[in-house]
Amino acid sequence: MTRAAFSHIRQWVFDLDNTLYPPAARLFEQIETRMTSFVMSALGVEQDRANHLRKHYWATYGTTLAGLMREHQVDPGPYLTQVHDISFDSLQPDPYLCETIARLPGRKIVYTNGTAPYAAQVLKARGLEAAFDAIYGVEEAGFLPKPERAAFEAVFAMDGITPSAAAMFEDDPRNLAEPHAMGMRTVHVAPERLEAPHIQHHTGDLAAFLARLT
Repeated sequence: MTRAAFSHIRQWVFDLDNTLYPPAARLFEQIETRMTSFVMSALGVEQDRANHLRKHYWATYGTTLAGLMREHQVDPGPYLTQVHDISFDSLQPDPYLCETIARLPGRKIVYTNGTAPYAAQVLKARGLEAAFDAIYGVEEAGFLPKPERAAFEAVFAMDGITPSAAAMFEDDPRNLAEPHAMGMRTVHVAPERLEAPHIQHHTGDLAAFLARLT
C-alpha cells in the first residue's frame, strides 16, 4: 500500500535537522544555545528574555531568524554563521540510510531552514553526501523560512520540482502543510505519530520507511 502511494514520485525533498539524523544526536540543542546567545548580544537582553524571544519568533514566523529580521532588521549573515558553528561529533555515519535514499528513483535534494554549508557538514558527518543531487538552505529562499509558501515556491522553482511528482519528508509538521496544499506527498518523520489532514504518512524510522518504497 505504501509503495503504491509513492509509485509516481520522481522528486524527493528531505528536511535536514532531526530528519536526516536522529533527534538523540541533540544537534539542535547546540544551535538553540547559540541562538539565545546571539539574541542576547544583538538585542541587549538577559538570557531569560532572549530565550523567550527565540521561542516566540520561531512559533510566530517559522524561524528565530525571520523574527529578528522582521522586527529588528538583523543582518542574517552573522547570525547564520554564529548559530551553525557547532560540533558534529555526535553524528554517526549511516550507510544503510544512504543506500535507501540512493535507491529512490529520480532526483533527491535537501531543503533546510539552516544554511547550505551547514547542511553539507551534516551530510558529510552522516556519510550521506553521495545520496543527494543538491542542497538548498534558507539563503536560497531569500531568507524566507519554511513554512511560508513563498519559501517553498522559490526553492522548488530553482530546482525544477513538480509538486505532483514530489514527496516531502519533515520532522516539523508545520512545514508539511504547504507542500501538501501544493500537491506533494507528505511524510512526517518523528518518534511520535501526529494526526493531521496535511500529514499523509508517518515514520519513526526513515531508512526502514524508504526501504519499503523500492
